[in-house]
Amino acid sequence: MENPRKYVKDFSFLSLLVSNLLVIFLAVFENWDTATVLWVYWIQSIIIGFFQFFRILSLKQFSTEKFTINNQPVQPTQATKVTTALFFAFHYGFFHLIYAIFLFTLFTKQLLDRMYLFTGGGIFFINHFFSYRHNKRLDEQKVQRIGTLMFAPYKRIIPMHIIIVLGGILGQGALIVFLLLKTATDLVLHTMKHHRGVNIFR
Repeated sequence: MENPRKYVKDFSFLSLLVSNLLVIFLAVFENWDTATVLWVYWIQSIIIGFFQFFRILSLKQFSTEKFTINNQPVQPTQATKVTTALFFAFHYGFFHLIYAIFLFTLFTKQLLDRMYLFTGGGIFFINHFFSYRHNKRLDEQKVQRIGTLMFAPYKRIIPMHIIIVLGGILGQGALIVFLLLKTATDLVLHTMKHHRGVNIFR
């Protein structure tokens, strides 16, 4: 009988692919401007951090191997988990505040369509909610390193936004090509993560 976890992984891969392609399709079909596309992916990045925050808080068992606070080793306690989650939320939130200021400065004269932002954000929210539920089940089966989970989103969003911003600078046509490249990168990282059994990218 087929391993049911394989179907979960396959569905997770398909969900990631469909959500990315659906947003790209809407961007082309509705002729989104560059500012709208960048803000939609900014929202996706916020969603990734939102679920990662709750993933850290939901850990029942975790390792603090190679993880320190104020250069001091810590024990895997409830206080350590809460402190780590709050620090992640502050640091990740500050990073995205600076990025938001950059986007506001870059596109000062462009009006954004809230419906497009809501639609794109909603698609990514559904995808990452499924990913969160899947990863939460994995966390119950394996003792994760809390430090790895805290820094994991940065390993995905930094390359993601570099790709998107470069596409935005080069123009609308190039942006679509870069979004497809971003999608391919997402899928490669997703496959590597599940193949290795290490949950560090989502």
